[in-house]
Amino acid sequence: MTDFTLYTQDNAPEAAKPLLTKSVAAFGMLPNLHAVMAEAPTLLEGYQVLHELFQNTSFNAEELTVVWQSINVEHDCHYCVPAHSAIAAGMKVDQSIVDALVNKTPLADTKLEALRETTLAMTRSRGVISDEQIAAFFAAGYAKQQLLEIIVGLSQKVMSNYTNHLADTPIDAPFKKFVK
Repeated sequence: MTDFTLYTQDNAPEAAKPLLTKSVAAFGMLPNLHAVMAEAPTLLEGYQVLHELFQNTSFNAEELTVVWQSINVEHDCHYCVPAHSAIAAGMKVDQSIVDALVNKTPLADTKLEALRETTLAMTRSRGVISDEQIAAFFAAGYAKQQLLEIIVGLSQKVMSNYTNHLADTPIDAPFKKFVK
């Protein structure tokens, strides 16, 4: 396995330093994921931009969590599953939603379950989903906008999940209590 550096604001490549400062301001700490991504400042910047864009979609906190965690669990990301469990707690998302996502059990809310099923279908099939799946998504109360917004979350999660697989990113102390 290749060893990746956990950069700090002091030893990071110059182009990554302001990005790491932004990470610390946003999270109150430097997440190890961002410390690894600093090796490729364009990756870190792209991840930060997509994170912000996804948070500004039409999805509420529960829906953001459903998309993020569905992808994290499907990709078996050892880092992002506990990290997004912590983020969900900070966003006041009901723990039963997080538990169902992590444990791969159906969500009680049928609209959220439709979102999860569509997100998983898109993830598994690289975006080629059936007309029936799309119709079920729309029947649950979502529209074309949300169908396309899943792609923003999926793009963000590919960046982080794949980075964590390559780097075996150590889980940050605040996220360890969320490891299942």
